[in-house]
Amino acid sequence: MTKTDLVEAIQEKTSLSKKDASSVLDATLEAITQALVQEEKVSLVGFGTFQVSHRKARTGQNPQTGEKIEIPARKVPKFTPGKSLKEKVG
Repeated sequence: MTKTDLVEAIQEKTSLSKKDASSVLDATLEAITQALVQEEKVSLVGFGTFQVSHRKARTGQNPQTGEKIEIPARKVPKFTPGKSLKEKVG
């Protein structure tokens, strides 16, 4: 499913125009992104939780040359599905 498909699904389930549905989706994604940038947890009951996870620095290996490289620590977004979503999918 693409963003366009999602906008169309929102439009079908609500009385919003495509433009308004697109604005709602954009605002939702922006709000989630801003919360994650500030390292806040975003919990949507029944759907899941978005949060920032911290990866430690580690030593890796270049697969082409075999040379050891240092991979720096970083923050990555993480999604954990909720119980209801797991039950519906699985």
